[in-house]
Parts: sequence; C-alpha cells; structure tokens
Amino acid sequence: MKIHQTGRRVLGLLSLLVALALTAAACGSDDGADEEADAASTAEADEATTDETEDEAMEDEEAMEDEEEAMEDEESAADFPVNVETSSGTITIEARPERIVSLSPTATEMLFAVGAGDQVVAVDLFSNYPSEAPEPSLDGFTPDLEAILANEPDLVIASGLPEDITAGLEAAGAVVMFNPSAASFDDIFDQVAQVGEASGNIDGAAAVNAEIRDGLDEILADLAAQGDAPVRVFHEIDDSFYTASSGSFIGQVYAELGFENIADPLDDGSGFPLVDGEAIIAADPTLIVFTDQVSYGADDIAARPGWDQTTAVASGNILQVDADIASRWGPRIVEFMRAVVDAVLVAS
Repeated sequence: MKIHQTGRRVLGLLSLLVALALTAAACGSDDGADEEADAASTAEADEATTDETEDEAMEDEEAMEDEEEAMEDEESAADFPVNVETSSGTITIEARPERIVSLSPTATEMLFAVGAGDQVVAVDLFSNYPSEAPEPSLDGFTPDLEAILANEPDLVIASGLPEDITAGLEAAGAVVMFNPSAASFDDIFDQVAQVGEASGNIDGAAAVNAEIRDGLDEILADLAAQGDAPVRVFHEIDDSFYTASSGSFIGQVYAELGFENIADPLDDGSGFPLVDGEAIIAADPTLIVFTDQVSYGADDIAARPGWDQTTAVASGNILQVDADIASRWGPRIVEFMRAVVDAVLVAS
C-alpha cells in the first residue's frame, strides 16, 4: 500500500510539473507574440512617419518651385513696358503678354524654346512643333481677323500680315510683331532675343542663343578636324530642280559651314533659282540634300540619267532631311546642320 501511495504522489508531482511547464510555455508564447506585435506596430509607425516626412518634403519643394515661378513672373512683369527693336521697326509692349498668338511655325518654336509656352493660346496650321503647342487652328497665309481675335490676343507674332489684318489687330488692342524669314545667323539670334524680350523671357532667350552658338561651334570643330576636303552641295527643293543658293536662308546655312554651293553661279537673284540637270551634273556636287516633302527617294535621284557621274551619287552621299527643320530658322537649325555634317563626315 505504501508503494502504491508513493507512486501516486510521484505521478501527481510529475503532472503538476508538466502543467507548470505548459503554463510557462504558453505565457512565453504570449509574451513573444506581444513583442512581435509591438515591433510591427513600431515599424509601421516609423514607415508612416517617413512617408509623411517625404510627402511634406515634396510638398515643400513644390511650394518653393511655385513660389520661385511666381517670383520670376513678377520680375518679368516688372520689366515692362518694353520697346522691342525689330527689323520692321520698334514696337512697345506695355505689360507682360499672357495671351500670345503665333502665326509662324518658327515663332512658335522660338516661344516655347525661350520659356513662353504657357503664354501661347493659339498657333497657325503649320505649327506642328513642339508637341505641347496648342492644336494648330489658324491660317497664317490667308489670315482671318475674327478667328485670330476670338483668342483675345495681347500679342500676335507673324512672319508677315496684310495691312488690313494688322490694322484690325492693333485696333482691338493687340500688339503685332513681325519675324520675317532670316537671311543670316545673326537674324536668328536677333529674333530669338526679340521673342524673349517681347514675352518677358529674356534669360530663356539668352540660354537658347548660347545653346545654338555652342552647337555651331561643335559642328565647325568637327568639320575642321576632317581637313580641307571641299564640299560642293546641291540642295534640291523638288524634281523640277529648284534649288537654294546662298541668297536664301538655307544657302546661308551651307555658307556658314564653309560649303561651296553649286547654285550660286546659277542664281537669278531670287535665292531659289531653277537650274537644269546638265548644269548640276557639270558642277559635280559631292553632297546632294533633299527634303522629306517630296514623293521620291535617294534611289530615284541616283537613277537619273547621267547623275551617276557626280561624286555625290557615286559615293552614295545623298541625304534626305526633315523639311520643317531645314526651312525654319529657329532653335532646331543646329539639328539640320548636324545631320548635314554627319553625312559629310561619314562620306569622308
């Protein structure tokens, strides 16, 4: 009996110890879970604080940028009234224009380049660049006064306008500024500066002109590194063989590059003489340039009778360029020059 009683006591003690162990384990488990939960909550709080701090920093940065833009606008507004000297005379602009209408693709490109894009409310049908420009809607060749005035412009920029349209715009209170086709690179720099001054973006215009000059210097340096190999260029406008001499802006681009323009001796004073195929072959161009406005390609030019005798065709040095970039005397003129020079460098 004593043995059985002793055994029962032992078993009882063992059961008690097991129960205590299980209770301790359960308590430990609960404590661990609580610690993990606390850690997770702390991490979430820290993350939320970090996100909130970053959001606040972004908001502060955006607020500072808005404030800077507002200050710049105020400074620009303070620069008015201005008297802008143009090739067509001096115009006076009393206050910073907020509603600009551009009737010239080149003027549109200049306006956006100098930083006046948010002031442009309407553009002509050929203003297809940049993409941020308003939907082209106005006819710059046969302008409609009512259509232009419907945009309530305070400044209208065009390459030229009929006198009655100009008078009607001025009578309605709009200032009219003319930017005619450039005849030289100096005209480009002058017009960019004028657009910047008229729109209140003088610093932006200075930066654009500096960029054009830097691009030109780089291109000329690349040409100089090539050596003294002469480049005789023929710029084909269409397959009737109208071309561009140095009397045109396009021709001035080639002159700036130091190219010999085979159209110069054939120019009739228009800047765009009509020449015949035999004269082109005889002049032996080393580079033929044509635009994407035409319906034919380089292979068609090379297949013309007798043209395989020219150095340009024999060397495959026939370059097709974007017609807009080639014909506009705006900020992208460096792109046109770079395409031409790269073609020359590859051929050499």
